[in-house]
This record gives sequence, C-alpha cells and structure tokens, in this order.
Amino acid sequence: MNKPGRLTTHVLDTALGTPAADLKIDLYWIENEERQHITTVTTNSDGRVDGALVEGVGFMAGVYELVFHAGDYLRATGAVTTEPAFLDRIPLRFGVADPSSHYHVPLLLSAYSYSTYRGS
Repeated sequence: MNKPGRLTTHVLDTALGTPAADLKIDLYWIENEERQHITTVTTNSDGRVDGALVEGVGFMAGVYELVFHAGDYLRATGAVTTEPAFLDRIPLRFGVADPSSHYHVPLLLSAYSYSTYRGS
C-alpha cells in the first residue's frame, strides 16, 4: 500500500559533516502572497523531523514555504559567523503540484552557503 502524499525535510551541516540537530523550522502555506503558519518543528539528532510536516488530506497542491532558523543553529554550534550572521533565516518557497506524492525538501547548510533539492 502506498503512503499518502506528504512533506518531509532534513538538514545537514556541510561544514561539520554532521546532521544539524536542534534546528528550528517553520512551515507556511502561501496564498495570494499571504503566509499562513502550519507548524513549527525542530530537527532531531539525525537532522530530521520526527514524521511528516504535513500529510494526507492536509497536504494540498499549492505553494509552501519552509523557514530554516540557520543563524540560531550556527551560533549554537560555535560556527564562525559575522554579526549579523550572513545566513540567518533561510526561506525556501516551493510549489506542490501533486499532493499524492512525497515531497522531501532537504537543506545542506554551512555558515556562508546552502543548497536544496527535491529529494525522495
């Protein structure tokens, strides 16, 4: 049996080569450029969120935004950053065309760069 459509994420600290634990993430639904807060989560010791951010009937086609609180995480790890930090909150806005699918949106992070992709 297939799992219902869902949104998941994880964060890796590429400077340390480890999962980014205890990183706060906000999830929003975007409609007419208005953000509606869905949930706030924190990554676990594996840099993952326990369970899906949203799934099943609550996971709809449309535009979402993940906001990663990278600055707080980087300061907590002792990463050398400027003040204010070059990267503080990282917003990732993306579209979901098929809500019956799994959308995995990871973040690869260091103090001065990040990248993302649609994973599996």
